[in-house]
Amino acid sequence: MGAGQRARLLIGTASWTDPSLIAAGTFYPPSARTPAARLRYYASQFPLVEIDSSYYGIPAERAVRGWAERAPAGFVFDAKAYALFTRHPTPIASLPKGVRDALPSALAGVRRVYDHDLPNELQQELWRRFAEAFQPLRETGKLGAVLFQFPPWFVPVRESRAYLARLSELLPGYPISVELRNPRWFAGGAERDLLALLREHELAYVCADEPQGTTASVPPLVVATAPLAVVRFHGRNAAAWARHGVDVRERYDYLYSDDELRGWLSGIARLAEEAAEVHLLMNNCVGDKGVRNARDLARLLRATLLADALVPPPGQYDEAGATPAQQRLL
Repeated sequence: MGAGQRARLLIGTASWTDPSLIAAGTFYPPSARTPAARLRYYASQFPLVEIDSSYYGIPAERAVRGWAERAPAGFVFDAKAYALFTRHPTPIASLPKGVRDALPSALAGVRRVYDHDLPNELQQELWRRFAEAFQPLRETGKLGAVLFQFPPWFVPVRESRAYLARLSELLPGYPISVELRNPRWFAGGAERDLLALLREHELAYVCADEPQGTTASVPPLVVATAPLAVVRFHGRNAAAWARHGVDVRERYDYLYSDDELRGWLSGIARLAEEAAEVHLLMNNCVGDKGVRNARDLARLLRATLLADALVPPPGQYDEAGATPAQQRLL
């Protein structure tokens, strides 16, 4: 960053609609009974959230427009890229109807597809629809970045690097962040080529906090490759991290201690020197663990020289109907 500039630090969680968070009954006040009310309440607590549902299907533009209208000025949404765009097997049922109707006959009876299974024109149509869906957030300045979280089988070969280099062309004008989950991207100095590629195309590298010492572990590399830097906290449940067939709830079921979060403070300070904006997202969204740790991290950062860089929650929420404990948090 230039002299005199200060990074913005935004803290949030990887979902505000997670059923286990709602069921916990410890975060949302009783008066927040509707999705709109929950978003308003969430925005009174945090300035940032990640949209998880866009991984499972391209949202309707009217739904995204609703988020843009209900969220206060200054609130930021990051959004996960659609599964097909990150080389995941994608249920045909999740494809928009017009795309499903145009599928080649060879895919009749197939339940899941990869992007390479679709004709190029249908792939391009899906990218167009995704970009169009998120226009309301772009137009209102409330879109942070589109997160491409690649699977472990997305390995560092020429075709994968070429695909990363094309992301900005496939989604023009959208800030993009990239999370890689195969350790080979970081073995034997390979990260140098990776980081150079990301910097060349202004793709934000996602720093991941996750269990170490497993066959699926990616090192906690702290680096900024674009004006935006991102840290995603997945928890440290090592016993479940690399186990096949484990339920996603178990994999991310973890509550960070203050000491574990404190270990990130120097890394966050480094990112704040290298980037203009830093997104800190708790992905341990099981029950209320994500929101609890997001508040913990904010509290720890307020006790450092980075306190002034913290972006406050932009929203307000009516206390009517909230419990005394929840009113104290408003």
